[in-house]
Order: sequence, then C-alpha cells, then structure tokens
Amino acid sequence: MPNNDVELVEQLSIAVKNIKKEIAKVIIGQDQIINDLLVALLSRGHCLLIGVPGLAKTLLIKTFAEVLDLKFNRIQFTPDLMPGDITGTEIIDENPVTQKREFRFIKGPIFANMILADEINRTPPKTQSALLEAMQEYKVTAAGITHKLEEPFFVLATQNPIEQEGTYPLPEAQLDRFMFNLWLDYPGFEEEVEIIKQTTSDYKPTLQKIIKADEMISFQDLIRRVPVADNVIQYAVSFVNSTRPTNGNTQQFVKDWISWGAGPRASQYLILAAKTKAVMEGRFTPSIDDVKTFLIPVLRHRIIPNFSAESEGINSVEIIKKLS
Repeated sequence: MPNNDVELVEQLSIAVKNIKKEIAKVIIGQDQIINDLLVALLSRGHCLLIGVPGLAKTLLIKTFAEVLDLKFNRIQFTPDLMPGDITGTEIIDENPVTQKREFRFIKGPIFANMILADEINRTPPKTQSALLEAMQEYKVTAAGITHKLEEPFFVLATQNPIEQEGTYPLPEAQLDRFMFNLWLDYPGFEEEVEIIKQTTSDYKPTLQKIIKADEMISFQDLIRRVPVADNVIQYAVSFVNSTRPTNGNTQQFVKDWISWGAGPRASQYLILAAKTKAVMEGRFTPSIDDVKTFLIPVLRHRIIPNFSAESEGINSVEIIKKLS
C-alpha cells in the first residue's frame, strides 16, 4: 500500500471516531446502525432502514449530513408523488435578454448529497423507479438531457413494518440495489431514559463538521484500492453461492426453503463492507471475520424464502444463521 494511502487509512480511522463522537451528542445508542450507515456511505452503497415510527430515523440521517458537511434533503413518499417531484421538472421561462420563451430545468430534491426517502413503499412503482435509477446511475434524465448528481450521493430509504395497507412493496430487483437492509430496534431501558431527559429539556448540542465532501470522496476512492486476499473473496463468493437452491452442492434445507438465492451483487457488497470495516478500524486488509459481520444486512433482502419456509415461520435471517 502506498505511503499516502497508509496516511489516509490513519486519517479515516481518526475521522470515524470523531464522527461517532459527534453523532452521539444527538443520537443515544444505535451504535450498530450508525456504524453500518458509515460503512455503506464509505462503500458508495445505499441503505434500506426498517423501523417503527418515532425511532429518530430522520434525526439520525440529518445529523450525519451535518457532521459530514453534506447537503441533506428529505422526501416524504406518498401515493400521489410523481417522478418529477423527485428528479425535477422543466418549466417554460422567458429569457430577459432575448424575450424568447425557453424550457428551464428546475432541480428536484434528489439533487443533494444525502437523501432520506421516507416510507419508500408508500409510492407507486413508477416513482420508486425514478429514485432507484438515480441511485444506480448517479444521474437524472429529463427531456432527453442528462443531469449528473453531485457526489458523494447516499440514499437512506425507510419502511414502516407495521402499516402495510396501501403500500407498494419494492420488487426484488429494486431491493437488490440497496447495499444493506437494516432493522432499527427499540432503545434499551437506560437509553430511553437518556433520550427522554435530553429531548424534553432545552439541550441543544453544537455539532462540529468533521469531514467535507471532497474528503469523503477521497476516502471512498481509498476503499476501492484496499487489497483483499483471495481466500477472503472466495469465502464471500462461496457463502453467496450456498444460498442458491439451483446449485448442485447446496445443503438440503436451502433447496427446501429458498425460492431464489442472492446474486453476484451480494458478493461485491460483502467484500466492500469488509474492506471498509477494516480501514475504519485502522487495518490495511480485511479478514473473513470482517465478511461474516455483514452477512445478515447484505443478504437479508436478497434471499427469498418459499411458501414452505414461510409456513414454518422461517425467514431469511434464520436461513443465513443456519448457513454461517
């Protein structure tokens, strides 16, 4: 690893500690979720966060944006939201010089560094796909003209697991575009006591900006340059392969319980997450244990249990645990 990369690893390790320290001024607990969001952001991935209302999902991502000095937008997904409401629309405008009428593109809320797509399953597939195209391509096309999105670009989409009436579940192909599927739990008793104390007083923390957008991009580029041993890559690919019921050497319970296993994107994200975790901890290459850390968030939404598994109350997480 070149000397400047070694220095960058050290800088990132220090920055991560400072970022977590600043976020802790506002968000109590949720250490694992904060860590996973950082991993996804540094890996140029996006997250799907599932949790009941009132668990500070909006506050969390807003705090992230503030500490990282990034532009933040929140989009509330509703049944009447149109693709143009996200990407932007063209309006007819009169040129003050030529007095001619011409089309002008007005950028939508997608043009930010961090997007909170709140309750993404409340909007029809046409609108969902407008966001998901931007996530994949880092650009928006309107009236045949392509507009590039500013990097870093990170989408945190949320879903409420309780109210499912009037929702449009994300198709598996679109779910696959999310690096992680994270489940946000209720806080512990002591954490909730601290939350109530803090949120019912006049406590207003002052947050320090730890890194800027260009530094974030240089850290993202660093992650791509981190070397990985062949045996670590082989472990990730082998595990993902073991989730596919069509493979001849898969275990019998996989064939009995899974309709479709994970695709190659799962292996890519496992390796990227492992590399990011290693660098965040000041190490220069990931281990198999680093890959194992992310098996559930990466594979949870990529394994589709069949009717037989569902009838026995078996979900994708239980299958992953049984395989690991």
